[in-house]
Amino acid sequence: MGVVDGMTVVDAPRAERYEARGAGGELFGFAAYQRIGTRIAFTHTEVDEAYEGQGVAARLVQGALDDVRARRPDGPSVVPLCPYVRAWLRRHPEYADLVVPAPDPG
Repeated sequence: MGVVDGMTVVDAPRAERYEARGAGGELFGFAAYQRIGTRIAFTHTEVDEAYEGQGVAARLVQGALDDVRARRPDGPSVVPLCPYVRAWLRRHPEYADLVVPAPDPG
């Protein structure tokens, strides 16, 4: 059985992060965020070294974005500042509706 099989993703608002936790409550990793009004800016994703390469980060980001989708008001609400979250979103265009468009630098 893989690590992600028994993993849950939970919002820990006091810590301003989504956490990936094992069945026994152990922390596998987290996706840090900052709330800006109705928007949520993901700033950093980190997985404990012992669980790297086991799909934890991908499952964590998907779980966090699924939770954002379930709670969000109409319109985009995710600002992907974290490079991992940006890369994950590029691979999963079905989540593009959550993303706040980047400002035009021009």
